[in-house]
Amino acid sequence: MSSDNSIKTIKKLPETAKQFIGLIFLTLVIILSFAILNKIFGEGDELVRKMKLEEERIANERKLSALISKLPSGILVTFDGTEHYKLSDELYEGVCNATKLIPQRAIMGANFLNFRAHELYTINGNKIDDTYVKWDAEKKKCYAGFTVSGNNVGVDETITISGEALSFLSTGIDTRVYFIKNF
Repeated sequence: MSSDNSIKTIKKLPETAKQFIGLIFLTLVIILSFAILNKIFGEGDELVRKMKLEEERIANERKLSALISKLPSGILVTFDGTEHYKLSDELYEGVCNATKLIPQRAIMGANFLNFRAHELYTINGNKIDDTYVKWDAEKKKCYAGFTVSGNNVGVDETITISGEALSFLSTGIDTRVYFIKNF
């Protein structure tokens, strides 16, 4: 009998009140559904940690891009005695951290001193397996290197060439290692 009265009371309500009650009910169902899905599939703290790391990476990329855009185009060096733009110690570290590319010119120059590396590089079709540019905070120097191998031509040999990156090439869009001192 009481459920009959409840239904009659609801039927007597104005149409706008019925719609408002329906909206509240639908909103509660949606919020409850998302709460259940979040409990089942949500990553919580792990997701927040990953998002913060990604935000830091993006902020660093923006800072390095701003640094690169302010540098003059051309060769950037770390030593005195040339007509090229000399990097301060702070800029040297920033450019090193922003640089990801080692062009063929720098690779060939570094290979010149290592005959076997040059031989592997030539027989495997000028293929580079891996490259890196990294800042050594302890020595306050930038190091660049690359690995060549003959795996794709049947030679089971891998050689890593590395050395100090003494100069960079600024294109205005990015920076590249210009010279690797590996002797």
